[in-house]
Amino acid sequence: MDSKKGGKNGKPKGRMSAYTFFVQTCREEHRKKHPNENVNFTEFSKKCAERWKQMTEKEKKRFAEMADKDKQRYDKEMATYTPPVGDAGGKTKRKKKDPNAPKRPLSAFFLFCHDERPAVKLIYPTYSVGEIAKELGERWAKVSPEAKQKYEASAQIEKGRYEKDMANYKSGGKSGKSAQAVDEDDEEDEDDDDNE
Repeated sequence: MDSKKGGKNGKPKGRMSAYTFFVQTCREEHRKKHPNENVNFTEFSKKCAERWKQMTEKEKKRFAEMADKDKQRYDKEMATYTPPVGDAGGKTKRKKKDPNAPKRPLSAFFLFCHDERPAVKLIYPTYSVGEIAKELGERWAKVSPEAKQKYEASAQIEKGRYEKDMANYKSGGKSGKSAQAVDEDDEEDEDDDDNE
C-alpha cells in the first residue's frame, strides 16, 4: 500500500478496514478473470459479504494485518498533517444564526402538526418522536381538501408576516418579532410609563 495523500488539501487518505481490503482483493481477482465484464455492484457486494462471513479468522488474518499496517500509515501521516487555515476538517461551517432574526414561517403541514400533535400524544402516549411524526403524516394525507385549504391559507399569512419581518430586520428595524408583537410590546411600555 502506498502512502499517497489522497484527500483534498493534502489531507491523508482515510484508513481502510480489513473488510475493505478483502473487497478490494475480490475486485482485483474478478478483473483478472473477467477483464471486459462490467460488474453489477450490488450483486458483487452481496457475494463478497457472503464470502467474508464464511471465512475463518485465520483466512481473515492477512486482511486484518493489512488494515493494521494502513492504520499505522494513517496515524503517522495525520501526526504531521496540519489543516489549512479556515478549514473545518472538510466540513462546511454553518453560519451562526442571529437570535434576533425573524423565525421562518411554518408550512401548512407544520401548522396542522401543531394542532394535531397533542391529540396524537394523548391517544398514543408511548409513541416515540418518529412514530408521532409518522402518524401525523398519515393523518395529513387523509385531511379533506377544505381543511388543507384552511392550513394553506394560514401558511400564506405566516409567509407574508415573515417577509415583512425580514424586510424590517434587514433594514435595521426591530428584532425578528412580528409587527403585531412589536406594537403590543410598545403598548406595554407605554402602560408601564403611565403606572409610574
